[in-house]
Amino acid sequence: MRRFLLRRLLLAVPTLLGVTVVVFATVKLVPGDPVAGFLGPGAPPEARRELTERLGLDRPLPVQYAQWLRHALQGDLGTSISGQRPVTQLLLPAFGQTLLLAGAAFVLVLAGGTALGALGAGRPRGAASRLSGALSTLSVSAPQYSVALLLIALFAVRWQVLPAGGTHEAFGGGGPADLLRHLVLPAVAAALVPLGLTARVFRTALAPLLAGELADAMRARGLSRTAVLRHCVHNASPALLTIGGLQLAYLLEGVVFVETLFAWPGVGRLLYDALSARDLPLIQGGVLVTAVAFVGVNILIDAAHALIDPRLRS
Repeated sequence: MRRFLLRRLLLAVPTLLGVTVVVFATVKLVPGDPVAGFLGPGAPPEARRELTERLGLDRPLPVQYAQWLRHALQGDLGTSISGQRPVTQLLLPAFGQTLLLAGAAFVLVLAGGTALGALGAGRPRGAASRLSGALSTLSVSAPQYSVALLLIALFAVRWQVLPAGGTHEAFGGGGPADLLRHLVLPAVAAALVPLGLTARVFRTALAPLLAGELADAMRARGLSRTAVLRHCVHNASPALLTIGGLQLAYLLEGVVFVETLFAWPGVGRLLYDALSARDLPLIQGGVLVTAVAFVGVNILIDAAHALIDPRLRS
């Protein structure tokens, strides 16, 4: 197992190096002038020249990349142009909020996807199967942006049972219960599409097992329906693990709209504001941290696969 993990970590090194190249090149291709965005279009030439030299924008691109990569490996992602603070000080709290939102949505994805998938696979020709298929298709097809607006309109504006955004009430809030109330709507909006995909994949993996020889043999031995389902779910868990890991990575990267609509102070909203301000150091740092988290999630999924299936270790 240690050799397997070491091999996966070594394979992740060139992947992360390629990610840094893509992040650096993509940010450089974004149109606009970061110096003008910070100083304004009417800034004097002396101030523009000083800021350009301080940011290293007057150097060749390979030199800029090498210097940025060297500082990034040391944990220094630069200084935010718009915030005038180290990028890490802005990113770490925001990434914690994104992890909280993605974690809550992931719990909904696993619970709802497993339940819908098992419901559809248990009785493939019954009304429950048709209901499961309809719900999973609706979940995948519903636009996340529209669903978020609908949730705000119903639960926050019309019925006024849940807050529309933020993490705490401005007055009298701050406890775990208050945070949970603010977390419900964005977590549901973020989990909707991954939940439908997880349900469809898990149903496809579980249905043949329930109709196969293994399930027939367990029924012939007198095992209960619950026991048969439990054993088949265990055998279908690699597929659930794969799609679950992909959806967790998607949640870490794809909650920009949700964080923006619900005023959730995560990395997505931070990057949205950074793009508007043409804050290159903050954009590079945010995209890099998100990409590293994506690669890390895939390594964890591979390790979990190896624990479940010993054949993968060889």
